[in-house]
Amino acid sequence: MVKAIIFDLDDTLLWDQRSVKEAFAATCKAARGKYDLDPGRLEEAVRKEATRLYQSYESYAFTQMIGINPFEGLWGNFLDDEDNFRQLAKVVPSYRKEAWINGLKALGVDDPAFGEELAERFPKERRQRPFIYEDTFTLLDQLHGRYQLLLLTNGSPDLQMTKLEITPEISPYFDHILISGAFGRGKPDPAIFEHALSLLQVSAEDALMVGDNLKTDILGANLAGIPSVWVNRDNKSPGEVKPVYEIKRLMELNELLTSIK
Repeated sequence: MVKAIIFDLDDTLLWDQRSVKEAFAATCKAARGKYDLDPGRLEEAVRKEATRLYQSYESYAFTQMIGINPFEGLWGNFLDDEDNFRQLAKVVPSYRKEAWINGLKALGVDDPAFGEELAERFPKERRQRPFIYEDTFTLLDQLHGRYQLLLLTNGSPDLQMTKLEITPEISPYFDHILISGAFGRGKPDPAIFEHALSLLQVSAEDALMVGDNLKTDILGANLAGIPSVWVNRDNKSPGEVKPVYEIKRLMELNELLTSIK
């Protein structure tokens, strides 16, 4: 019997990919106005440079373990009281500038001052775009009070809490919020899933893990023995990681819960 439901945050409840995409679009439009650059090409160049730079830092292994992607580095401050995060916080100001400056250079524009301007603009644009899936609150309304709910998210506590602060309606639904950067390990490490179960005080078979990412949410749940529910909005193939259940939209979870009972 399902007693508790564990939810991923990014691209499960929050539409993070859209938020990042639209922040890029808004920032890159400024380059079209000044240099007549195609916004899509600039976004592609900056994403490429950001990924390359991100992987070159000593902090990369830590960010991989905790689950922080290069594009979060373009707007997060990582003001967390922990040595690895302090190192990351020192790196990100120059990282952002270099990503945008090098992105412009890739398109033939050598203007460091403008690159810095875009680097400062992107975080502001991202904070103004906290997109949420249309069925997120409808589902949470229906589940709240019927099940224990735990939010399990990879990332920096500072950044993940920023996402929750700019979407303040989400947090009150949850009995617990567990962030990998505060725990010390990220999904798919089964240890963080086991810790979630201990917070909920339920066994693995009495919980469900709901998430969009096969390599973190679903694999980690499988390793911890928690039945996994893959939110597959884009009709992807599961590949090697097999979820126990699959849904196309969040609202299908209600029907699934009924069938499990």
